[in-house]
Amino acid sequence: MRDMALFQQQSRGQVNFVLIFTMAARTPFVTALLTIGLLGVLFGQSNHKAPPEPKFIELSKEDNKRLEQQRAVIAAAAKRRYGAMGLTRTTRDLPILQKLIDDRVFHKSRTYELQSLGVAFGDVLASELPLRWVMVTDEFGTDPTLRLKQTTIQINALTMISQRVERDEPVSVQGLLDKTREQLAANEKKFR
Repeated sequence: MRDMALFQQQSRGQVNFVLIFTMAARTPFVTALLTIGLLGVLFGQSNHKAPPEPKFIELSKEDNKRLEQQRAVIAAAAKRRYGAMGLTRTTRDLPILQKLIDDRVFHKSRTYELQSLGVAFGDVLASELPLRWVMVTDEFGTDPTLRLKQTTIQINALTMISQRVERDEPVSVQGLLDKTREQLAANEKKFR
């Protein structure tokens, strides 16, 4: 591009000659790049590595302790705000969780508390669906997740609520439960 700018002050014929010469010199290089790219696509070669398969392990004592601490954060907030006597880890917790979200008890910058809501919601999911808490290590790191039976299907309840709140999206815990139930049912059919 710089070469073309230098010659624009000269006669029109020279600009065309330089432009044609520049294009002619670049054409074999561009053709070679396109050919390599096309061959890569045709033969499945790519510079992108497939993400590694997730690795699941059972919760350690420390992992369980962390989840219990997060449950305690939500139970304490529910007791303080609404006089709730505790969480049941069943669908009876949904109205309390929804009220905590609707009343914006935890500001969107309070990631730990919002993820604690995700743990409490995950307990509801685990009571309603064939899910259980495990630790997963994948391309994003190691975190607690809900795993569907012995499959690689996982529900990241930890961030299910926090990400929506942080993006100022409306959150319906009943809607999330229903959608999760539908998606798992559809995926289970694939594994049968």
